[in-house]
Amino acid sequence: MSSAIEIPTLDEAQEAKAALRLITGDSEDQRRSAAKVSLKIGDLEVSIPFAAFEVLTDVLAELANGNAVTVVPHHAELTTQEAADVLNVSRPHVVQQLEAGAIPYHKVGTHRRIKMSDLMAYRKKSRERSRAALQELADQAQELEQDY
Repeated sequence: MSSAIEIPTLDEAQEAKAALRLITGDSEDQRRSAAKVSLKIGDLEVSIPFAAFEVLTDVLAELANGNAVTVVPHHAELTTQEAADVLNVSRPHVVQQLEAGAIPYHKVGTHRRIKMSDLMAYRKKSRERSRAALQELADQAQELEQDY
């Protein structure tokens, strides 16, 4: 995983917005029914799998919002700092989760390594727990007739 992250320029963000508008102009059903998508780059026309096209639209959406994007293979192994950056938490918090057994890891020498797929599974479970807790609070507020 590269540590150099570049924020898109204003021009790049605007170009990404324009490209995203063009790409998402078709209906979602039409795009999903295609197994492959053809892209024309100058005189070259390339067919890519629809899954790759979805990743491309996600990248464009993030760039359009002025966000930097890093593409990481699912099988990649991350350091604790890289995992913390992905989760947007502190490195000590990640280490605490590793030691508690919440995120699987292995050691390379004395260094911990986390598979991206394991980190994404942890993030998904964490978000599901957060949503459930928020829903429970909302339900309690409804029962108590609180306006939140």
